[in-house]
Amino acid sequence: MRWEGVYVAGTGARLPEPVPARQAVEAGLYDPEQAAADDLVSVRVASEDTAPPDMAVEAATTALKRSGLDAEDVELLVHTCIWFQGVQMWPAASYVAGHALGRQVPAFGMRQECNACLGALELAARHVQSGPANAAAMVTSADRFGEPQIQRWSSEPGFVYGDGATALLLSRRGGFARLLATVTGADNSLEAVLRGTGFRPRPTEEPLDLPGRVEHFVRTSSGGFRTATERVTAVVRDVVASVLHEAGTGMDGIARIVVPASGRSRMDWQVRQMLGVPLEKSTWDFARRTGHLGAGDQFAGFNDLVETGQVRAGDKVLLVGGGSGFTCTCAVVEMTEDPQWATEAGAPEDRGAANGDGEVAA
Repeated sequence: MRWEGVYVAGTGARLPEPVPARQAVEAGLYDPEQAAADDLVSVRVASEDTAPPDMAVEAATTALKRSGLDAEDVELLVHTCIWFQGVQMWPAASYVAGHALGRQVPAFGMRQECNACLGALELAARHVQSGPANAAAMVTSADRFGEPQIQRWSSEPGFVYGDGATALLLSRRGGFARLLATVTGADNSLEAVLRGTGFRPRPTEEPLDLPGRVEHFVRTSSGGFRTATERVTAVVRDVVASVLHEAGTGMDGIARIVVPASGRSRMDWQVRQMLGVPLEKSTWDFARRTGHLGAGDQFAGFNDLVETGQVRAGDKVLLVGGGSGFTCTCAVVEMTEDPQWATEAGAPEDRGAANGDGEVAA
């Protein structure tokens, strides 16, 4: 869908300290061969006493401050996650909205795995465009992946889970970027890829075995993993083509691309093979220092591009989502100005770079 008068007014991210990938290999937590294929520098890891919703509050507070809006201007908050939020059967979205915006703001949670943030962005955009001239809506994400259910360095080959939170604020009043278009596509039959052997009556404390679920799908499905991969690829390519058309541009008009964060081999497949663009056009350099933030990769990557001045007024950015199920939401955003807070955040060289030992230098 093409959007008119919907702006990105503010973004924010709360990312814990990085843990070097080399350290995990030396500790026996990260397979050396997989580490070599992933080529990650570090992954963000929060302390065990860090609650995901508290990180979301920090990210939302940053986005609100940067927007110049007041909390009472925000009419809706949608909070996304893919993992435990600290309390069972509890509305984390209401906590985030209450602490970041106020007790009166309607808040809803959204779970659609790693596509949740961009899916929520599309829903929020509908709310903003159909609302009054001062309408505004916030989308947040937050996750902290903990043992024993999540084996951070080995739960899913090609993905290492990073902790953190993100926020993006849409407004009709204006902002530093315009939301040009969003498109969502789906193939719901692919939920079977990660369903596993069947349903259970209650949650389990056993470690999450995503590879085992995929193996079960391969053994029991007629087309196998290759067919599933082909169908995922078809959905993503169709959505990307559609959103570029809606935005009135081609891939050559896109300055940067933000895709789900993964190791180099999977990132290369996503960017080069699936989308046909060079890896350097993506946010790989940021992703390899952060890890996979669940639903928050796209907001975190876009926030980093803006903070570090890697995109400027006139640049268009393509955000590509994808979550098991399978759903894919893509968005095209055009920078309309260089926000002052981006200058204050500092240039890339001021924000930490990898040294020769693969660690993050302060």
